[in-house]
Amino acid sequence: MDVTPEVEPAAAAVVFGDRIDLARAYTADLVARGEELGLIGPLELPRLWSRHIINCGLVAPLLYPGVVGDIGSGAGLPGIVLAIARPDVDFVLIEPMERRISWLNEQKQNLGLANVTVVRDRAQEYPKGRLDQLTARAVSAFSKLIPMATPLVRSGGELVLMKGASAAAEIAAAEKAIRKYKLSDVEVVELGADVGVDITRVIRARVP
Repeated sequence: MDVTPEVEPAAAAVVFGDRIDLARAYTADLVARGEELGLIGPLELPRLWSRHIINCGLVAPLLYPGVVGDIGSGAGLPGIVLAIARPDVDFVLIEPMERRISWLNEQKQNLGLANVTVVRDRAQEYPKGRLDQLTARAVSAFSKLIPMATPLVRSGGELVLMKGASAAAEIAAAEKAIRKYKLSDVEVVELGADVGVDITRVIRARVP
């Protein structure tokens, strides 16, 4: 079983621009300690850049200056990655597990990410209506994320949720929740084709 860490793809420099050194430092720390800390599995190392770091970084252009929440931030995917890519945006990383909170705070300090606030909390208990946008990755199905995430976002804000190939099917399965929470402009955005990497899919929706 090959667990050799992936060599940085050329697309990384395109995605992160002059912030690439921070992305490299974060990725190197994940390689060094991520498995030991239970943040990533050993099988993720050979695809860490392409499947995780670049995958998250591609979402950065969908964000606008304001406060963006990342629920279930875990290893910082996507929260830390997006904070690296978008220093003009403030990020609130919401995570209930103490050991992951320690990791996130350490990354914030080591990388000098003044635009990051780490909060130990469950999404359901975080104050309502304070976020301009909210993201999440590998947390839950869209139908379950809607009641968890929508109340945290201010009126007129957005959900920007990272999803896999089943994104369109998840929207169809969430029809009742979409109506109940009056979400509008619900769409799947596909990212990454222009930089020659695997497609990243995002479900984007407007909060009433």
